[in-house]
Amino acid sequence: LVEPYRHALEVHCYRMLGSALDTEDLVQETLLRAWRALDRYQPRAQFQTWLYRIATNACLDELERRPRRAEPLDPFPDLPVDEASAPTYDPEARYAIREGMELALLRAIQELPGRQRAVLIFRDVLGWTAAEAADVLDTSVASVTSALQRARATIDQHLPESALRPPSADERELLER
Repeated sequence: LVEPYRHALEVHCYRMLGSALDTEDLVQETLLRAWRALDRYQPRAQFQTWLYRIATNACLDELERRPRRAEPLDPFPDLPVDEASAPTYDPEARYAIREGMELALLRAIQELPGRQRAVLIFRDVLGWTAAEAADVLDTSVASVTSALQRARATIDQHLPESALRPPSADERELLER
């Protein structure tokens, strides 16, 4: 039931936490929480969205438990080509994102409080609407929009100039295709 979503959950937890070791633990925690709550799953919601909600809450719990400081980043391990990839990135996303995520952006994301981190990942990385992010985070669209503005301002302060470069002609052509 969850195997098609496992890699997407791993990538999401990695983005939230910045640690490959913590990612493994949090994906397991997510699957355990999902198993325990399976009888409460409402089919009106997409299963993937429900799993993202559980994973995000598990990551937020972990972030609250940690001291408030950015930690060193572990590179996310490469996966076989045939393995399911993370959800497709929105080509209009604010930041230039390559395979996985640029370490500079991931490092800057680690400076954000947990909820802002989740909002930025949902909106700018995954390309979700404010309503979708609000639903997963159980908050209002206005709260998501406000958190996104604050997160973007913080990210802009922490990203090196080279990370904010516009896409090259080849990258633009690829995005248009």
